[in-house]
Amino acid sequence: MALNVALLESSFAAVAPRGQDLVEVFYRNLFADYPAVIPLFADVDPVEQRKKLLASLKLAVENLRRPEVLVPALEAMGSRHVDYGAREEHYPAVGATLLKSLAEIAGPIWNDELARAWADAYGAISEHMLHGAAATAAV
Repeated sequence: MALNVALLESSFAAVAPRGQDLVEVFYRNLFADYPAVIPLFADVDPVEQRKKLLASLKLAVENLRRPEVLVPALEAMGSRHVDYGAREEHYPAVGATLLKSLAEIAGPIWNDELARAWADAYGAISEHMLHGAAATAAV
């Protein structure tokens, strides 16, 4: 599946000025909609966690045209998430929360085409992260 890279880049550029709002909305939505994940964040500094999420989104979007950079970074991220207690069943919750949060921050520019583009992108991102997680688990 080919990602709509231009649309992902332009939409991220539109929401990036509200990046702090995006990550705050993301965690608010995640914890409200999926309270079972709250214990995974018990020992996490919320300010640092928000910074990491925003940096990860930026890394992904900025390297969509450079898979030789993006894929190893995502696999390494997936590997690290194993240590944090993340499991495969958590990934759909994160994806749904990301889309919900992007829609909230994007406001009137959010539409079905953007939702599809971001869902496709998250599918690819999570696939690479899960590959990294599986490689770590196999060791």
